[in-house]
Amino acid sequence: MINQVTLVGRLTKDPELKTTVEGTPVVQISLAVSRNFRNHNGEIETDFVSCTIWRKAAENTAHYCRKGSVVGVTGRLQTRHYEKEGKRVYVTEVIAEQIRFLSTKPHVENPSPSPSSNPRSTPSPEPSEKKEEIPVGT
Repeated sequence: MINQVTLVGRLTKDPELKTTVEGTPVVQISLAVSRNFRNHNGEIETDFVSCTIWRKAAENTAHYCRKGSVVGVTGRLQTRHYEKEGKRVYVTEVIAEQIRFLSTKPHVENPSPSPSSNPRSTPSPEPSEKKEEIPVGT
């Protein structure tokens, strides 16, 4: 059987790195993915897809991505359920196996050393586009 999903979209909020009780890093994101056709009103609709990213890829996503960042996710579709207030709740999500950062690299402030302590230092120019592929299992 084949269970493979490939998505490109924008993060709907800043990723928040969490850790399981076993110490495994995890990030859950919502990816806004535009449809490639217009509806009957001529509008392009957007789907919001839940994705779970594990281990080093989760750490890198939390560090390098922000709300609005464009990412490519390849993974598998998974469904699960849990009980909430006596009712069974079903969740369908993408479990990321690979993530690629497609946005330009965000400008990260470096708090030390301060510019006044070394007036000759200037930040190196950022590349116009940062593409990084990170397998989830590493």
